[in-house]
Amino acid sequence: MGRLEIVNLSQSFPRDDGSRLQVLENLNLVVQDKEFVCILGSSGCGKTTLLRLIAGLDTAESGAILLDGEEMKGTNAKVGMVFQEYSLFPWRTVLDNVAFGLEMQGAGREERYRIAEQYLELVGLTQFAKSYPSELSGGMRQRVAVARALALDPVVLLMDEPFGALDAQTRNMLQHELLGIWEKTKKTIVFITHSVDEAVFLADRIIVLTPRPGKVCETISLELPRPRDRTSVEFAKFRRYVLDLINQPESHSSKV
Repeated sequence: MGRLEIVNLSQSFPRDDGSRLQVLENLNLVVQDKEFVCILGSSGCGKTTLLRLIAGLDTAESGAILLDGEEMKGTNAKVGMVFQEYSLFPWRTVLDNVAFGLEMQGAGREERYRIAEQYLELVGLTQFAKSYPSELSGGMRQRVAVARALALDPVVLLMDEPFGALDAQTRNMLQHELLGIWEKTKKTIVFITHSVDEAVFLADRIIVLTPRPGKVCETISLELPRPRDRTSVEFAKFRRYVLDLINQPESHSSKV
């Protein structure tokens, strides 16, 4: 299972003058098991903060995060995260980078390499197992990062603008590949992006956050068959609707 529930989540950070900057305020949302959800919102609305709280990398001031009905405190092996930065170890081979988390968990050499090889095959990088990150393109490095996260077999996969630094062609290719991986692994995915086009292409649902302090402005269910045609009239309608929400979120009431 992988049902994620966020209940009345609030978070603020201290300012130099002693006041606090409210980033998230009473945010509520639900991500269903095996669902692909994209979260959109203006810069500074708390998207990355939300993901870090779900991952257990930061602690919320108030509210709760539940996975399959159980409240999560701190990091959890059932939750994996892929960052925008590749965060690969340059001195380790691709195979050793993918196996790193398993090594930290105490898996034996044979087991961790077997699992790492399985996920390298899933992301199409088997032939680069002995290469080093410096020998790979940006898109290939991000695929290594995805394989490393998946190798730990998380129930929920968090992705913080993983394709944001890539060129448009590579980004589109990896979007297709990610959907293929999701369909094979059946993970629950929460994906942060600034790209409306990317969100409409990928998501079952898009959650739009209000400007800071972030809370849910509106949730849009994308009843479009996959694979999606970016040039279709239906795709364009959803893209325009979401763009309008982001540009004028205060005019819409929150709903999940």
